[in-house]
Amino acid sequence: MPHDILGGSGASTARHRAAGPPGPGPLQAKADRLNARYKHHSATAVIRAALTDPDAGRIALVSSFGAESVVLLHLAAMVDRTLPVLFIDTQMLFAKTLVYQAEVAERLGLSNVQVIRASDAVLRAEDPDGTLHQRDTDACCALRKTRPLQKALRGFDGWITGRKRFQSGSRATLDFFEVEDLTGRIKVNPLAHWAPGDVRAYMEENRLPRHPLLARGYPSIGCAPCTSPVAPGEDPRAGRWRGQSKDECGIHFVDGKLVRKGENA
Repeated sequence: MPHDILGGSGASTARHRAAGPPGPGPLQAKADRLNARYKHHSATAVIRAALTDPDAGRIALVSSFGAESVVLLHLAAMVDRTLPVLFIDTQMLFAKTLVYQAEVAERLGLSNVQVIRASDAVLRAEDPDGTLHQRDTDACCALRKTRPLQKALRGFDGWITGRKRFQSGSRATLDFFEVEDLTGRIKVNPLAHWAPGDVRAYMEENRLPRHPLLARGYPSIGCAPCTSPVAPGEDPRAGRWRGQSKDECGIHFVDGKLVRKGENA
């Protein structure tokens, strides 16, 4: 069963705790070694490396249980079903996402899903009427996603994401391993080189359950108020914060700065 973590506390298992982040220099050197070591490896091998290679440290997987999340979760489950999986419940998600999250976790046998959310006290203080997203989407994302996740990640040296190069221009040059200098963590992108056809084929070949909103034109799924269907030919993330110059929720930002090594820096 998932564990609720109000405000995003660290992991509960001692084997995944981190003593403290290394400096930016050593961290970049570790990421460089990992990218060189696993450059031509499969996504499964990259996940296994993230969990076992000393250069990677203690790792969690962060998942939105969105449109394509089941692929990464399935790959991770084949390596280690006890891997900490952090699921951020913004309390503004589609109801179908919450149902899907529970179904996928049970089907894949994921035994360490941790539900991350902002505390009720913080929400009452900063967004008492639940309309912050209408006035300031960045502030809403920080309140409901970024800050709770950063607190939850304090117990880890790095985290696994489902980001892929094809998803948007800002992700076009993703590496398997990148650094977050401001946090002292390594970010792992096992699916960085996958194409849309690879994702669909993997889901079909492994008979993985599809998010129910995919059939309704949602190739990228976030919070209900800020996600809209995407027309044929549009960028897959065009439905996220439509009409705004924003295509990231903020979990790949720290203190307002985009943390992106090996991309378009």
